[in-house]
Amino acid sequence: MPDEPTAGAPDPGVISLDPRTLRGLAHPLRIRLLAALREYGPATASGLAARLGESSGATSYHLRQLAAYGFVEEDPGRGTARERWWKAAHSGTHFDAAGFLGHADPEVRAAIGLFGREVASVHAAELETWLATVGDWPEEWRRSFDLSDFALRLTPAGARALREELHAVVERYRTQAGADPENAGDTAEAEEAEHVRVHLHTFPRAAD
Repeated sequence: MPDEPTAGAPDPGVISLDPRTLRGLAHPLRIRLLAALREYGPATASGLAARLGESSGATSYHLRQLAAYGFVEEDPGRGTARERWWKAAHSGTHFDAAGFLGHADPEVRAAIGLFGREVASVHAAELETWLATVGDWPEEWRRSFDLSDFALRLTPAGARALREELHAVVERYRTQAGADPENAGDTAEAEEAEHVRVHLHTFPRAAD
């Protein structure tokens, strides 16, 4: 969630979750608000309410909570005395789940579960939206779609190595000029570019 949990050492534009900030983010609406600000840019509480189907009172409250934990900040270039504009303070979130496993604080353990389930729910919703609207996209994009899963036999170290390699591939495409319309050197290529979501789930399963 840039609005996803990322593996490896984060860059300066990525916030790393600690027990305090994890508890502050572990709320379904806060996760959605932060994702919307990162994907669509600065917005007001009322604008976000309309986008997410929530009340402006709820979005306003949770934006203030996100600000208190350092996830969002006011956009002084857009704000007015009557209505505040908000923007994401970072481009992404780094969550090292291994560092939280077995945490002594039950609130932190509960936050881990809620955060993980909400991310999984967002992924499912995004995929459902794509499947429902795939016919509206040009053929070139329909041919680029992938819905695959793979069963491998790996050690924990092997799984971590696979994860790091896949993240490196995604990062390589992220930094290519053609992947970012604002930095693309070729005008035609820039016009073809769209925001693309890549979901990666890696987890062990019992043999039985």
